[in-house]
Amino acid sequence: MQIKNKFKDILKELREEKGIGQIELAKSIGVSKGAISLWENGLREPGMTSLILLSKYFKVSVDYLLGLEM
Repeated sequence: MQIKNKFKDILKELREEKGIGQIELAKSIGVSKGAISLWENGLREPGMTSLILLSKYFKVSVDYLLGLEM
């Protein structure tokens, strides 16, 4: 499985586990709802700053977000 595909699935899973929508997540990390949607659909990848913000928001490592550790 490619890293991009793992990331999109992990991001969606973390968001749903937290019980929040794409809009709430987007506001929390300062990106558009469209960016979250593109990431979850595997059409775009976040930059390093967004990965770090996601990591802090969900309290997981960047490696975990990228599917490099489980």
